[in-house]
Amino acid sequence: MSTRKETFALGEFYHLYNRGTEKRKIFLDNQDYQHFLFLMYICNTTRNIDTRRIGEDFDREVLLVNMGAYCLMPNHFHILITEKNEGGISKFMLKLMTAYAMYFNKKYERSGKLCEGTFKSTHLNTDNYLKYLYTYIHLNPAKLIDKNWRKNNSKDTLKLLDYTFNYQYSSMTEYKNNKFTILNTEKFPNYFKSILSHKKELFDWLSLDY
Repeated sequence: MSTRKETFALGEFYHLYNRGTEKRKIFLDNQDYQHFLFLMYICNTTRNIDTRRIGEDFDREVLLVNMGAYCLMPNHFHILITEKNEGGISKFMLKLMTAYAMYFNKKYERSGKLCEGTFKSTHLNTDNYLKYLYTYIHLNPAKLIDKNWRKNNSKDTLKLLDYTFNYQYSSMTEYKNNKFTILNTEKFPNYFKSILSHKKELFDWLSLDY
């Protein structure tokens, strides 16, 4: 996997995303989702890692990035991120995507690229944009219930809210449990003072007529 030519600035916030090549699914079962989440945790380190030899007592020591939100969907993912060390984002994503592609290709006896080239990124250069991304990322699972929910005037808002709020492959789980493993949010603005404010924000966006 080639490294990304774009540089990222310390202290700035970015939305990272990518999808499977030819829009293929990159998560086929619960094990795949859980392994990607595991890799998001252990790849966030300046240390060299061998996933085959990492146990529960693995000490990441110096982290590469801070993460504020994430969501895994069947054929793509989203991560809200900021660098903790110079070059951290590119190093983290190279580790993460290389390790996951190796796992996926071995498990499903395939070869070749898993995702569409290097990951995509958007610089979140305003406070409003950054706040919106929290909600945008956590609302992604609504598409699994109603892919056209934004245009559906008869959408079941409460059903969509329940599904997105309880989706197990997004960082909403960490916010709900107030137990952060993959996330390390100290460098991100505290837009939502409680999990109820998170939930209200989701509801408000789901309720809009677009």
